[in-house]
Amino acid sequence: MQLENAVRSSPISSRTERILAAGGVAAMAGGCVAVALLDPSDAGVFPVCPLYTMTGLACPGCGLTRGFHALFRGDVITAVDFNAMIPIWTFVFAWAFISMSLLAIRGRGLKLRLDTPYLIGGLLATMLVFGVLRNIPVWPLTILYP
Repeated sequence: MQLENAVRSSPISSRTERILAAGGVAAMAGGCVAVALLDPSDAGVFPVCPLYTMTGLACPGCGLTRGFHALFRGDVITAVDFNAMIPIWTFVFAWAFISMSLLAIRGRGLKLRLDTPYLIGGLLATMLVFGVLRNIPVWPLTILYP
């Protein structure tokens, strides 16, 4: 209880928040460069999906790394073929990158809030439905399988 009160009473300073945001921007940029330069199908650098490895079922995130690699190369059709949710994830990651960049530069991020309970719940529900549908072995749902 005392720890909770101490955490609530000592907010992160603006300078620390800006430094952490700059670190997040650098990490995201580094990850984007790695995915753009290294082919996830060939390079052994990227982890494999544990759910797919153990069960053969594709999780909602299966194919995202290969999809972003194709997207960074300009091949939008192949990117969507790897994971049909890539337009949604592109928007979420772009929002996070831009908001953290603005936070690091000017001290405040975007006004649009994507971390509301309704949006997070909607994204989780969409991922759950997508994860179930892409594993049903019936055409046309087999198109969703990476």
